[in-house]
Amino acid sequence: MEQTNATFWSGFIFLAFSSFGELQLLLFALFLSLYLITLTSNVFIVVVIRLDSCLHTPMYLFLSFLAFSETCYTLGIIPRMLSGLVRGGQGISFVGCAVQMFFSASWACSNCFLLAAMGFDRYVAICAPLHYASRMNLTLCAQLVGTSFLSGYLFGLGMTLVIFHLPFCSSHEIQHFFCDTPPVLSLACGDTALSELGILILSLLVLLVSFSLISVSYTYILATILRISSTKGQKKAFSTCASHLTVVTIHYGCASFMYLRPKDSYSLEWDQLIAVTYTVVTPLLNPIIYSLRNRAVQTALRNAFQGGLLGKG
Repeated sequence: MEQTNATFWSGFIFLAFSSFGELQLLLFALFLSLYLITLTSNVFIVVVIRLDSCLHTPMYLFLSFLAFSETCYTLGIIPRMLSGLVRGGQGISFVGCAVQMFFSASWACSNCFLLAAMGFDRYVAICAPLHYASRMNLTLCAQLVGTSFLSGYLFGLGMTLVIFHLPFCSSHEIQHFFCDTPPVLSLACGDTALSELGILILSLLVLLVSFSLISVSYTYILATILRISSTKGQKKAFSTCASHLTVVTIHYGCASFMYLRPKDSYSLEWDQLIAVTYTVVTPLLNPIIYSLRNRAVQTALRNAFQGGLLGKG
């Protein structure tokens, strides 16, 4: 039986930002500030929706779970990244890396399916408003949320198994700040063509299935809006979708660029920049977009803030 010279490492070392020198402290301050705002904003969105009875509708139920998912996603990545910026290259065990990849991939995939569920909610609200209350009942909402998270976990598990069944031998230094699939896969020994194909297929399934569902929903939504006779009515109908469409554009734009590119187009600098975008910036944009563009959320936030001030007074 042919022997290989593979060495199985017990862990990995993150080397992202190691070439920035003294700028690492500046990056630490910047990322810490953005992370605290992200964490506070998403938690606040969840709490406000939970406490304000006016927001106990399917649309805001999905938004609260999206905020919860984004919070869990960032918790698994950013604290370790911040620690690495202060301490320099930081290690993670083999099992720890697999666990981080599983949860980060699971939450990311869950977000895709949650966005598809939110698109279906907007479809029912605009295309069948008279039947909205009966169709988008609590049971269906719970089923859509449960299916989104279950699907995310299954795809996350699949991506993790595709990569971590391989031996790692050439290096244990990850040129990244968390265990994402492309940088970890690049450290594997031997022929990784099948694993690369597996990751591509799983990524395509997640993105294409969820995006196709969103596209179908918005095809019907657009057709319904165009049949509205008044321009004011069209703008009012479309405004209920604007926040969701903005988040979808940002989310799928970053995910597609990161996971659907040809292998020969990978670049360390670009990968880290895009990774910062979807791990630090995008989770921050979600609550900002919904807060700025949604009057009901704005009113609930204002009432919560004023109530807090009055309570203290």
